[in-house]
Amino acid sequence: MQTFDNPSAGSIVLSIADRIIENRAYLSEIDGKIGDGDHGVNMAKGFGIAADRLKGTSSSLADALDTLGTVLMTEIGGSMGPLYGVMFTEFAGKLQGAAAVDADAYSRMLHAGLEGIQSIGSAKVGDKTMLDTLVPAVEAFDAAHAKGDSFGDALLRLVEAAEAGRDSTLDLVAKIGRASRLGDRSLGVLDAGATSCALILKELSLGARTRLR
Repeated sequence: MQTFDNPSAGSIVLSIADRIIENRAYLSEIDGKIGDGDHGVNMAKGFGIAADRLKGTSSSLADALDTLGTVLMTEIGGSMGPLYGVMFTEFAGKLQGAAAVDADAYSRMLHAGLEGIQSIGSAKVGDKTMLDTLVPAVEAFDAAHAKGDSFGDALLRLVEAAEAGRDSTLDLVAKIGRASRLGDRSLGVLDAGATSCALILKELSLGARTRLR
């Protein structure tokens, strides 16, 4: 059975922060087409603060995710701070105390994060939000695991589904938030939240995959 060590995997969160910061301008550019244009700036700020607090520490993945989630919930404005904040703190809660993380534990983590987001928002798949990335990613991971794929292969299926979900938002009309006021004019533009979510899930899952044993 493939697993990865929770206590030594906190640096995955630093890698996630690096990807968000690298894509700050791109995420804000996308957001500016149908939203406030500050998604990349706010995300980079929050992830940067968390990374600064984690650098030089030997945090577990659970502790690093909790640090990130707390920063996003308490120190970052906008709509995405609370959503990502609850996702990461729920992720952390499912991993706390675990020495090794297997596919079952990873699935529980993903579902906890999804349920946390759904508990504070009304969006659903098809509304042109981060859920268009997160829900199919979780479903793909579970489907791969259920049919007997290895943990590593299930992580790859998750990443593929996350990116397909992100791309699906090009053909969706926004039904939540500021972009919803644009109606059909929101067609043909990626959702910024779905795009950042795909970046996060890819870095998290590939980071886990490289640590499997």
